[in-house]
Amino acid sequence: MMPTPQWARAHTNIALIKYWGKKDPKLMLPANDSLSLTLADFYTDTLVRFRGDCPGDSLTIDGQPVSAGALTKAVRVLDEVRRRAGLTLPAQVISRNHVPTAAGLASSASGLAALAAAAAQAAGLHLTEQELSRIARHGSGSATRSVAGGFVRWYAGTDDASSYALPVAAAPALLQDIRVLAVIFSDQPKAIGSTAGMAQTVATSSYFPAWTERAERDLAALLPALAAGDFPRVGAIAEGNALAMHALTWAARPPFTYFLPATLALVQGIQAWRAAAPVPVYATIDAGPNVKLLTLADHVAAVQEWLADHFPTARVVVTHAGPGIQYYPERKEPR
Repeated sequence: MMPTPQWARAHTNIALIKYWGKKDPKLMLPANDSLSLTLADFYTDTLVRFRGDCPGDSLTIDGQPVSAGALTKAVRVLDEVRRRAGLTLPAQVISRNHVPTAAGLASSASGLAALAAAAAQAAGLHLTEQELSRIARHGSGSATRSVAGGFVRWYAGTDDASSYALPVAAAPALLQDIRVLAVIFSDQPKAIGSTAGMAQTVATSSYFPAWTERAERDLAALLPALAAGDFPRVGAIAEGNALAMHALTWAARPPFTYFLPATLALVQGIQAWRAAAPVPVYATIDAGPNVKLLTLADHVAAVQEWLADHFPTARVVVTHAGPGIQYYPERKEPR
């Protein structure tokens, strides 16, 4: 019986405890555990067809063929699915991004998580979130966390079987009320990709050993704060962890940064505003120039007003906690 084509949707995630550096690049094992929030409004839809009339695997994103490097990541995921399913057929993959590509908003995470889910379903595999997250990890580390919804912990592990992601407990009110304002200064590709940036900092940054220790301490403090619904504590830990991660790049040889001048200005402005006014708002930044502001639903309007006054040209998207993988049959294209 031929495999059945399948659409899947996966959402991006924003790491509150960052993943930055691998201890095993081949298996994509991170140097430390990380923890993220899946986002509702940034996602990728992917269709996978296994078919015998194709000369090899193909992948298009938004109608355009991808680079050789992007196809290589996708093939690693497809090969893992084929290995588990006993398939040898090549795959046609059609992907549609609802994320600014390569701008620090984890488009590769949602894309490769959606690919893992669609391919597994098309191949007739019925896998748990934990198993799917392991497959997604073969394409992109952060994709491991985009399989599940809400707050998600990626366990670094020591081998392929022990490195996976699972949802973590959080107070229901916090999960419902937390908001993320993505402040987008640029949607252009990064000058230094995440993979190259990680490798450079691991190899040359004198801060790297201290970073992995810091990440472990931050995660240990964040877990009870999530369970208790202590948003100020959650926000403070996330902001400090993000800035610690970016300090690694300044200490690399040669030094580099993902920040634009506006990135630093926003972080400093938020810190000053928070100190002067009782508004719970905190910044976090992944590998890119765009800032994600964490706040609660009741304070979104105030944060939007502040941003309009101080950064009128920035594009701002408000989002909230997103779901895990969703599936659609080929005849019902997702909207």
